[in-house]
Amino acid sequence: MPVRQRHAVIVGAGIGGLTAALAVRRQGWQVTVCERAAGPATVGAGIVLAPNALRAFDAIGFDPAPGTGRGRAVAMGLRRPGGGWLDRADPAALAARYGRAPLALHRSALTAALAAELPAGALRYGAAVTAVDESDGRAVVRTAVGDLTADVVIAADGIHSPLRRRHFPRHPGLHYSGETAWRTVLPAAAVPAGIEGAAETWGRGERFGTVPLADGSLYAYATAVAPAGYRPADVRTELLRRFGTWHHPVPALVERIDPGQVLQHDLYDLAAPLPRLHDGRTAWIGDAAHAMTPNLGQGGCQAVEDAVVLARLLTGPDVPAALAAYTRARLARTDALRLRSRRAGRVAALRHPVAVAARDLAVRAVPARASLRALDDLFGGFTLPGPAPDRGGAGGSRTGSGRNGRRARGR
Repeated sequence: MPVRQRHAVIVGAGIGGLTAALAVRRQGWQVTVCERAAGPATVGAGIVLAPNALRAFDAIGFDPAPGTGRGRAVAMGLRRPGGGWLDRADPAALAARYGRAPLALHRSALTAALAAELPAGALRYGAAVTAVDESDGRAVVRTAVGDLTADVVIAADGIHSPLRRRHFPRHPGLHYSGETAWRTVLPAAAVPAGIEGAAETWGRGERFGTVPLADGSLYAYATAVAPAGYRPADVRTELLRRFGTWHHPVPALVERIDPGQVLQHDLYDLAAPLPRLHDGRTAWIGDAAHAMTPNLGQGGCQAVEDAVVLARLLTGPDVPAALAAYTRARLARTDALRLRSRRAGRVAALRHPVAVAARDLAVRAVPARASLRALDDLFGGFTLPGPAPDRGGAGGSRTGSGRNGRRARGR
């Protein structure tokens, strides 16, 4: 009698969800990706894949930037608004220490490349997931276009994850960082001369970053301390007011942005860790599991790690055991990075002149070798576990109850 192919339903077609779909499929699973949006995003931004994420992609045999077409090696330096350097990182030094230098590319190019690896019909747009129920050892995924039966559900449904709220109703949800962010990609024709690699400039409660991309375009972003929900009527005027006197090329970049291509999002992270990263036959990855601010550049990178680790654990026959092992493998690392990113954001967003001067002096005083060592647990902390042990049968399908969390919180 032929063995039934196991089915994974992935909720969300972002970087984490598509990586999970590819990774699980390469373990022999049938995959279906349900995405609530009607189609791929047309307005996007850049992403920098750190060495830990690149090693995770290596583990599943996926190259995010084959040849030279999609990615560019970068390392972020820090500047003052007047142009002076606080710290300059060397891509070659990062590559020597961690095996790979960080790689900058378009988010849309990365998601398109991941989606292209999936079989026809596996990615379904306009298929919002409304609920996940369990019956007879399998999950029933309720979607806007019909129900799906799955052996495992991977919730990659983003920072506002409806599935997280449904399964962990007592969790406090999101915490506002106090900052808002603008992001855009300028086409090569709009990029002024004199861009000195990737850099982030720290002012008083404001930051501006630039990341050159392989095709000559430029990922640019800015953050500012602002009330939640603040939305200026004129984005270019607002950014010129804040950054118009900063060093070259910041004012020129602001002048050349297309306001219709600018994304603005307030920066949130998870107020507290989830009691665990699974419930029944559902596992959470990426922002849905451990939303963090972008101050370490690890949000997407941790989603990739999550996806690859979860897929490796799902090679065994016992899905509940695999999901419990996933929580053990990922919860401590991702929550530590969530808190570290929050602390880094608070330092970067300082506004008092004395505090800003002390911060800048401290950054300049750190030797380059010590700066590299501080990244070891970040860039070198990815490990790939073996398959989860077979516990024999479907026992332990729920570790504690996602609807009250008392047992999980008690451990």
